[in-house]
Amino acid sequence: MAIVNCNEDSFYEPSRALGEKAVEMALLAEREGAAIIDFGGESSRPGSSGIGVDEELQRVIPVINAFRKVSKLPVSLDTRKSLVARAALDSGADIINDISGLEDDPDMAAVCAKYGAAVVIMHKKGDPLTMQDNPRYGNLIEEIKSWLLSAVERAIEAGISPQKIILDPGIGFGKNLDDNLEILRRLASFTRLAETHLKGYPLMVGLSRKSFLGEITGRSQAERLSGTLAANAAAILNGADIIRVHDVKEHSDLIKILFSLRSE
Repeated sequence: MAIVNCNEDSFYEPSRALGEKAVEMALLAEREGAAIIDFGGESSRPGSSGIGVDEELQRVIPVINAFRKVSKLPVSLDTRKSLVARAALDSGADIINDISGLEDDPDMAAVCAKYGAAVVIMHKKGDPLTMQDNPRYGNLIEEIKSWLLSAVERAIEAGISPQKIILDPGIGFGKNLDDNLEILRRLASFTRLAETHLKGYPLMVGLSRKSFLGEITGRSQAERLSGTLAANAAAILNGADIIRVHDVKEHSDLIKILFSLRSE
């Protein structure tokens, strides 16, 4: 999944593009091997305060319309607002990537169900503005599992097909360095919940160039590609089905090598 941020606030500046440049960025990502394009008008970086519906619509809907005219690649929209999701689905989007796990907007699940959209349900603790202010857990993995299970149940009750649900443990969203590493080490546990209907849901991971990689390596955002590749390799080997990335070409090569080894 290739990240195309249709805003001027997302934490990694090269991922930002507005209007026609966002379409060009998405088309380049497609040529480099992206399987999904994830557009986003509202930054969810730590410390961000969000934007209004009208501004988000202005940023993303023209881009989705323009991209859909020249590409059949699946389109995801990163949004927490049902009105924006509805307009995006009307414009040809296929997936709603909601970092709130369908919680922030009470109408989101119903909109996704009505359109038959695929949905990414992500775990986060707190709001982007304050989520990194000393997050604490009693039992990290079990708390995330329990929250995801509840979110899946809400989604299904709203009419979303289980076959349309993707899970994301939310690396970097209300988690500290040790939390993020624990999620990566135990990622396979999210794919082995035989006693619940979570079993078999695709698992997505978004860790590209995030700050915990900088904490480990001492590298700036611009210098975190190697760390990102290493962490995403671990994620794939531990069960991730989708990786959400800024650097498509390099990750396309990574996936080709890993799957070549897996097929032996």
